[in-house]
Amino acid sequence: MKDKKILVITNMYPSREHKSFGIFVKNQVDAIKRKNMTVDVLAITNPKSGKVNVLTKYITWFIKTLVTLVTKGNKYDVIHAHYVFPSGYLGLLFKKVFKTRLIVTAHGGDIDKMAKKSKRLYQMTETILQKADHVIAVGDALHHEIVTKFSVNPKKTSILNMGVNRQIFKPVDRLFAREKCNYPKDSRMILFVGNLLEQKGLIELLDALSLVQEKVSNVELVIIGAAKNPAFKRKLDKKINDRHLVNSVHILGPKVQAEISLWMCAADCLVLPAHMEGFGLVALEAMACGTPVIGTNVGGLKSLLQNGAGVITPVKNPEELANSIITVLTSNDKRDSLIKIGLKKAEENDEERILKRVIEVYFPTGG
Repeated sequence: MKDKKILVITNMYPSREHKSFGIFVKNQVDAIKRKNMTVDVLAITNPKSGKVNVLTKYITWFIKTLVTLVTKGNKYDVIHAHYVFPSGYLGLLFKKVFKTRLIVTAHGGDIDKMAKKSKRLYQMTETILQKADHVIAVGDALHHEIVTKFSVNPKKTSILNMGVNRQIFKPVDRLFAREKCNYPKDSRMILFVGNLLEQKGLIELLDALSLVQEKVSNVELVIIGAAKNPAFKRKLDKKINDRHLVNSVHILGPKVQAEISLWMCAADCLVLPAHMEGFGLVALEAMACGTPVIGTNVGGLKSLLQNGAGVITPVKNPEELANSIITVLTSNDKRDSLIKIGLKKAEENDEERILKRVIEVYFPTGG
């Protein structure tokens, strides 16, 4: 594959200031580069919201794309757009002008949320999906929706998650990890990793924590992620105060992957109570660390956790969520089973295995 040139277009990509923003895309880009292919990236690296900020970053991104199209657009063998809209729309420009092969990866929010904001966005999403040469869905449920609701030919689709980097996410002795994280050895730690958003189910998680604390002693919640919505952050803080959880909930903000891996190894379980989820890569990362995972019955997360790889609970149901957490915290047999099956699941979804299939999508004849 030497001398092949790939252009990755994405509206999420990390920077020095925002190291976790779209890190899964960068991980794949870095892995592709290790295969001796040249990869250029056209990306938005600023996650900040606000009307002026959003307009500025998207206009800048669009202009950079046009400049790239004019100056070296004919040099690329493949365009890979992450997120259907707007990234896939920009990818279509290269396909229209230079007939470049266009691959689009749907991650979940682009189908479950963005496409449903308006009729026009739905139609644009449908157009991108149908005109792309190949569509990758990161989860089974997402793939089903793309094929059925957007009428995409299943022959030009694949189900491929982003894969887990098992060089970073790997088991480490729990007490050693806690020492590195400066976390008490005798506390029971529930871990949440993800952006602080309502649809991530954090309100239900706080309600569940209160119920768990009635049955199990010394339980705390650690939250790692960026607070992107100030209004929701205030709602979260109020819930913590109202539930008298100030001393048992620790919001740490975003962290780099190596740190997240340590926190996963230090945790008793990872909980993902999302209302919607395209795949749930963070669950796979926790499995690779040997940490039991509890998640809701949604999207790709449901498929990932089935067959004993994790515990599946109903959406927006703090009582059932609490029961699942209590079981994982108190049953050694259940924990051992989850860890064993989870590690196998992580191995099956190793980044290198997934990458091999992505490259086959790029160059279906091996050319």
